[in-house]
Amino acid sequence: MVVIMKPGTRKEDIDSLAKRFEEQGLQVGVTNGVGCTILGLVGDTISLDIDKISMEPHVERVMRVQEPYKKANRKFHPEDTIVRAGEAVIGGGNFSVIAGPCSVESEEQVVGIAEAVKASGAAMLRGGAFKPRTSPYSFQGMGTPGLDLLLEAKKATGLPIVSEIMAPRYVELFEEKVDVVQIGARNMQNFDLLKEVGRMSKPILLKRGLSNSYEEWIMSAEYIMSEGNENVILCERGIRTFETYTRNTLDLSAIPAVKKMSHLPIIVDPSHAAGMAWMVEPLAMAAIAAGADGLIIEVHNDPPRAKCDGQQSLTPAQFDILMRKMGVLVDLMGKKLIK
Repeated sequence: MVVIMKPGTRKEDIDSLAKRFEEQGLQVGVTNGVGCTILGLVGDTISLDIDKISMEPHVERVMRVQEPYKKANRKFHPEDTIVRAGEAVIGGGNFSVIAGPCSVESEEQVVGIAEAVKASGAAMLRGGAFKPRTSPYSFQGMGTPGLDLLLEAKKATGLPIVSEIMAPRYVELFEEKVDVVQIGARNMQNFDLLKEVGRMSKPILLKRGLSNSYEEWIMSAEYIMSEGNENVILCERGIRTFETYTRNTLDLSAIPAVKKMSHLPIIVDPSHAAGMAWMVEPLAMAAIAAGADGLIIEVHNDPPRAKCDGQQSLTPAQFDILMRKMGVLVDLMGKKLIK
């Protein structure tokens, strides 16, 4: 349920009403918007009498919310959420690019790529230390030493680190070493993991599952937010369809749809969507035009010899060309490219 307060209502009157709802066993989220304040009520609101609440002297309007997600719902939080990691900013008209290798392979590799993508304008460095692979015989990542190499790259460039967490037992490690914690598509509905990262202080980048609906995706974000961490970035990375030409099918309609449904920022991963390096540029540009708040792109200094996903990785030179092109479109869309 959403309770919209009248413009100019004093803080003490808002707090008083919020306390009364809390005494009835409800969670109350207070959003201070432009000109008015909104109370988002979470819990058993069925028994609440809308007419009586509407009669409160400082209440403008009361609405029931039908969607099962509350904290991630734009009705509760009309303003865009802005997520920060170091100098990088995503959401609220800000556009940041995350770039780097699919997996960390060596110090020379990851530091070199970090220096290259920063020079081209990337705001964050991505790199996998723990890799979920379809085959148990494929390269699974370097593990903890890979995170240490990412820290060396951060030390050399200042770029915040984005890396994927695989299990709750790694939470303390990631809290210490990683700036943005990624939940991969295969773990989107790993609810125990979502609860654990919801207690972290770091922003969470939540990728959409291979065959999940928008509501299921946002409900996964709700799991994280319900534990107290409201710094969630949604990432569309392509879904599984009948088409086999590309690795996945990029769902561009997710961008405007999710922006209508939720206040959380949404970025796009054209690398995993296409599975082919030559398609990354057009899909990236299309995502910007559709209103995305950022991109996450795989970049490798030697794609043919990459241990993971070389076929979809751009070289640093190709990434630099893309950044130059996309800067014009980001400006055209009225957003600020964060470098």
